Amino acid sequence: MEDFISFFSDSDPANVSTSVKLLLVLTVLSLAPSILILMTSFARIVIVLSFTRTALATNTSPPNQVIIGLALFLTFFIMAPTFQQVNQEALQPLFNEEIELEEAYDRATIPFKEFMAEHTRQKDLELFLDYNQAERPASIEEIPLSMLVPAFALSEIKTAFQIGFMIFIPFLVIDMVVASVLMSMGMMMLPPVMISLPFKILLFVLVDGWYLVIKSLLQSF
Repeated sequence: MEDFISFFSDSDPANVSTSVKLLLVLTVLSLAPSILILMTSFARIVIVLSFTRTALATNTSPPNQVIIGLALFLTFFIMAPTFQQVNQEALQPLFNEEIELEEAYDRATIPFKEFMAEHTRQKDLELFLDYNQAERPASIEEIPLSMLVPAFALSEIKTAFQIGFMIFIPFLVIDMVVASVLMSMGMMMLPPVMISLPFKILLFVLVDGWYLVIKSLLQSF
């Protein structure tokens, strides 16, 4: 324990640099779930995939683990340019002791701000600016993360629900047709979902639905 304390209290520049890197890594790891959910494309992807499963009425198929895993890999794929920019402009210079921690933080936030600002509705951002009675920023770099992050999350949820609505329409038509046929045949006690489910799955497979959903998500970014 004493060695651990002395490691962080040592005045040797090499040990101080190592301790700063360790604290930085621990901080990033502790904030990683929040960063992943609120500052990347993860929220939109996982909501749309959940809407797709609900529209199909397949309950737990695909299971939550598959949806979250697919959303994670799609997020890493979409955010790869942003992550690379953060690594090149902030992390590597910091690890090479070319810049200080504060400057590295400022450099690291710029790529995320540019990504979020591109997909944030102006009305959503103005909501938080007006609530805080803040002046309109002159550039993206001047937008505080405390306002940009919730505005971006709000915009992402709205966009995901719009995509989910479009996904629901063809399956709703199938449910209405099946319900009408069953009612005309006098089979009102038979749940329409039991009959429409195979037709939903067949339609989804024939049009290569998962490909179209993923393609739409990628193109939306």
